[in-house]
Amino acid sequence: MTMLINRYILTKTLNLHLRHFSQAAAVAVIHEDLSAPLTYLEEFPRPDPKYDETIFAIPRASSGTNVSVKARKAGRVPSIVFEQEDGQHGGNKRLISVQNNQIKKLVTQLGRSFFLSRLFDLEVRSEFGSGEIIEKVRVLPRNLHLHAGTDAPLNVTFLRAPPGTLLKIDVPLVYRGEDVSPGLRKGSYLNTIKRTVKFLCPAEIVPPYIDVDLSELDVDQKILAGDLKVHPALKLIRSKDEPVCKIMGGRVSDQKKSK
Repeated sequence: MTMLINRYILTKTLNLHLRHFSQAAAVAVIHEDLSAPLTYLEEFPRPDPKYDETIFAIPRASSGTNVSVKARKAGRVPSIVFEQEDGQHGGNKRLISVQNNQIKKLVTQLGRSFFLSRLFDLEVRSEFGSGEIIEKVRVLPRNLHLHAGTDAPLNVTFLRAPPGTLLKIDVPLVYRGEDVSPGLRKGSYLNTIKRTVKFLCPAEIVPPYIDVDLSELDVDQKILAGDLKVHPALKLIRSKDEPVCKIMGGRVSDQKKSK
């Protein structure tokens, strides 16, 4: 009975927060403590420990174009850590610099959208290589700006994400089953409408991606956001009726051949 009451309170809390925050402004809020701890379930993807890494940072005294240019020349990426998504208007904001090589390596290994949906440990030290730790916290990379020509990281925004935090995350979609999809085997093609879908995720169970199964999809059939199979603790933020993908009619070349 206690667990049911707690889950009811959590649901009401989530609905209240979602009504107050816009789609453009993602937020982090503290959820109610449930009787049972939140854990990954076997049937859903979990982060690959191979990419577990602590991101190292140092404090940055000020911001501005000249400061940023000097930091990048020194191999550093100007960054900010926010307490919550609207931290520009208050909250615990910290200016930091992270290492260009480390961020570039992680983005290359994971891919941009996967980097922005994965939690990392962040250690802020007085200097790189120093043993003096100023802050150590779990963070979510919220925004990443890359150079248009070189893909070099220009700046990164992080969001503090300790246990008990709820995060709005654009979770990447991974499409599977193209080789056996009845519609695709008939010569139709896949119209990929979404590459990510936004969910409200507890920090304890942020999925690295969501599998989209195409193996039974025939011509003119589609998958909606509400059809996606995810951990029950995740909450879809936008309409469940939004299409994710659709098997479209045969290609023009195929239609000509059939005449």
